[in-house]
Amino acid sequence: MKRPSLRKISRSRRYIGLSGRLMILTIGFVLLSEVLIYVPSIARFRLQFLESHITRAQIATLAVEASPDNSVPQMLESELLENAGVLTVALRRNDARYLMLGGALPEPVDAKFDLRNVSPYTAVRDALDTMTQRSPRRIRVISAPDNARSGIIDMVMLETPLRTAMYAYSRNILALSLIISMITAGLIYIALHWLLVRPIRAITHSMVRFRTQPEDVGNTITPSQRSDEIGTAEAELAAMQQVVRQSLQQKKHLAELGGAVSRISHDLRNILAHAQLVSDRLSALKDPTVRQLTPGLIQSVGRAIDLCTDTLSYSRADSSPPRRINFELAPLIEEIGHALAIPDSADIAWHNEIAPGLEINADPDHIFRIVQNLGRNAAQAIQKTGYIRIRAEQGSEGTTIDIEDNGPGIPEQARAQLFEPFAGTFKQGGTGLGLTIARELTLAHGGELNLVRSGLDGTLFRITLPAVPAAQATMGQVIALKGR
Repeated sequence: MKRPSLRKISRSRRYIGLSGRLMILTIGFVLLSEVLIYVPSIARFRLQFLESHITRAQIATLAVEASPDNSVPQMLESELLENAGVLTVALRRNDARYLMLGGALPEPVDAKFDLRNVSPYTAVRDALDTMTQRSPRRIRVISAPDNARSGIIDMVMLETPLRTAMYAYSRNILALSLIISMITAGLIYIALHWLLVRPIRAITHSMVRFRTQPEDVGNTITPSQRSDEIGTAEAELAAMQQVVRQSLQQKKHLAELGGAVSRISHDLRNILAHAQLVSDRLSALKDPTVRQLTPGLIQSVGRAIDLCTDTLSYSRADSSPPRRINFELAPLIEEIGHALAIPDSADIAWHNEIAPGLEINADPDHIFRIVQNLGRNAAQAIQKTGYIRIRAEQGSEGTTIDIEDNGPGIPEQARAQLFEPFAGTFKQGGTGLGLTIARELTLAHGGELNLVRSGLDGTLFRITLPAVPAAQATMGQVIALKGR
C-alpha cells in the first residue's frame, strides 16, 4: 500500500495555515477586548449625553430667571425647550419645585433616572436597558450641575434621541474596532509570517525531502544566522540529518560487510568441518610427532569453527521475533548439557537444579541458544575441573534463571564492554559474540541478562524473563504453531 506523501497531505490541509489561524485569533481577541471596553464606554456615553441636556436645561432656566417676572413668551419658551432637547424643565431649591419651562405634563413619565449618585453597575444596566427598548419612552432625569446655585435640575425628555445617538456611537465603535483589529492582525500576520511561519515551512520541507532521500546531501537544511529558538531548531535539525546520514551509510556498509562475512563464514565453516574430521583421523595415528601436533591443530580448528558459528548466529540474532510457548524448562536445560559436548579431558559437571514441572513462556530455541552460549563460555573458562550449575525461580513478576560456575572469573578490564560484539571477550581467540547474542535474545523477550558477580570463586549470570499475561501467552502459542 502506497503511503501518501506529506506534501500532498499538507496541500490538502492548507486552507487555513498557521498564520491564517493566528490572524483570525488576533481579530477575535481584539474584538473581545473592544467588547470589554465598549460596555463601560457606552454607559459613559449615555451619562454624558444626559448631562449635556441637563446643562442645556440649566442654561434655559437662567434665561427664564433673567426675565422680569420669571416668565418668557410662548415662542421663546418653545425655542428654549427645542434647543435643550427636553419637554419640561423644573428647578428644585430648598425642598421646593419650580416649573420653569414646559408647563404641566400631558402624560406621565415611563422611567426616572437620578444622575446625582450613579454606580458603575447601575450605569451599565441603564445603558443596556435604553438600547433594548423598542417603544418610545418619556424619561425623567434629575441632576445637580456643579455650577447650579444650590439647585437641582429636574427635566423630562424623549428617550428616542438618546437611543439613536447610542446606536450611532456603537456603530462608530464597531467600525473603529474592526479597523484596529484588521490592522493589528495584518501586522501580526506579516511579522509572524516572516519570523516564524516561513522558517518553520522551510524546516518542514527539509524534513520531507530528507525523509524521501536521506542519502542526498542537498536535502540537508542550511541553518540561518538566527540566535533564537528557530535558529537552534535549524542547527539541531542540520546536525541530526548529518548524524542520521552517517549512521545510514555506516549501517549500509556494515550490512554489505555482514552479508559478505556471513557467506564467507558459512563456506569456511564447511571447510573447517572437513579439516576437523581429518584432524580426528590424524589423532588416531601412532606416530609420536603426529600425536604431539594433532591436539593443537584440533583446538585451533575448533576455535575457528566456533568463530564462524558465532558470526553466523550474530548475523541472524534479530532476524525473527521470539515464538513464545509454554514449555517445561528442566528437559531443555538437560538437552543443553548434552549439546555442549564437554571434552573428556575436562572434569566439568553439569548440574541441572531446576525443579521438575517448572514451565516458562518463551521461545525454546532462543532460550536454548542463550543458555548454551553462557554454558559454553563457562566451560571454556573452567577448562579442566569444576562445575556449571543452573537454577531457576518463578514468581509473580516473572522467572529468573541463574547460570553459575566456579571458574577463575571475568577480568575487570573486560566487564566494561562485556556485551559488546568483538570487544567483550577475555579469552584468547574469542569474539565476544556469545554474550552479545545471548543478551539480544533476552531483550527480545522483554527480559534482561546481567552479570551478578564474578571473582576468583566463580561467575554468576542471571536471566530475568518477565511474566506474560495469559491472553498474550495463548496468542503466542497460536502464532508459534502457525509458524511451524
